[in-house]
Amino acid sequence: MTGPTGSSNSHDRQLEDPNTLRELVLNIPEGIYITTQEGVVVDANPAMLELLGFETLEDLQRQTVPELCLDQERLKEQHQLLTRDGLVRDFELEIRRADGATRTVLDTCYLVRDPEIKSERLYGILIDITQRKEVELRLRSLLVRDPLTGCYNRRYLEDLESKLDPNGSALGAIVVDVDHFKRYNDQYGHAAGDAILVKLARFLTRHARAEDAVIRIGGDEFLVVLRGESVEVTKEVAQRFSKLAASTAPVPISLGWAVRNPGETVDGTVRRADQGLIQIRLEERRSMQRRSRSGEFPNPA
Repeated sequence: MTGPTGSSNSHDRQLEDPNTLRELVLNIPEGIYITTQEGVVVDANPAMLELLGFETLEDLQRQTVPELCLDQERLKEQHQLLTRDGLVRDFELEIRRADGATRTVLDTCYLVRDPEIKSERLYGILIDITQRKEVELRLRSLLVRDPLTGCYNRRYLEDLESKLDPNGSALGAIVVDVDHFKRYNDQYGHAAGDAILVKLARFLTRHARAEDAVIRIGGDEFLVVLRGESVEVTKEVAQRFSKLAASTAPVPISLGWAVRNPGETVDGTVRRADQGLIQIRLEERRSMQRRSRSGEFPNPA
C-alpha cells in the first residue's frame, strides 16, 4: 500500500506478514485446501473440514478427492482444464460429506510447482452453493410446472426441444383431453372443472411410466411424452391408457398419439397426435350416428 504522498508504508503491508495470512486462512468461511495432483489432501483450513464434515485434518486425509466427488467424469474435465490452463475458476462440483450428505460447491484452484519436492500441487478454495442451487431448482420448477395440476407446462416442451437432436431423438407423444369439458364447466362451474383436471392429472401421472413426462398443454388438454420410444411402444402405452381410462379415469377422455419423424419439431409431433385425437372423435361420432339410425339406442335429438 502507499501513503497519501505515494511512498510505501511498510506498516500497511500486512498481507506480506505470514501471521496475517495464516489468520486469514484459519478464519475465512470458505474452504481452502492443498492437494497433490492425484487428489491426496496435504492441508486444509477449518472451514474446509466443516464443509466436508470431518473432525480433523487426519480424518480428511484418509479420503482422496476422487472419493469425495460424485461425478468422476466432471472431475476428469476439471483436471483437463487444469492441465491445459493451470487454473480453473468457479468449477461446479457435487461432493459427498463424511455423513453421506451431498453439497454443491464452486471450486477455484491452480497448479503450483513445489520446489522442495519438485512436484505440482493444487491450491484451491471451495464455496458452498448448495442453498443457492436449491433455490434455483425451486424457481426453475415453478417455471416449468402448471400451478393447478402440478404437471409440466409448455416451457418444459421448449426446454425439451432444445435438447433433442434435430435429425434423431425418437419421441412418442400421446395427447389426452376431457370429453365435453366445456359442457361440464358450464353445468357444474369452473371450480368443479378445475377439480376434475387435478384428478385427471393424478390419473395420468399414476399410470405413466417413471421416465415419461406428463404435461398440461392448455385447458383440458394434456400430453404424455415418451422419450426415445418407437411407434410400437407408443401405441402400446396409448392403448393401455385408453383401457384404464374406461374403468378408472375420473371423466371420459379421448386420446391420440404420434411418434416424431426425423427433423420434425416437438410441436409438429404434438399437432399430429392432436389430429389423431380429432380423427378418433370424428369416427366415434359417425359410429354413434350410424348406431342411432339403426335403432341400437334412441337419438338424443
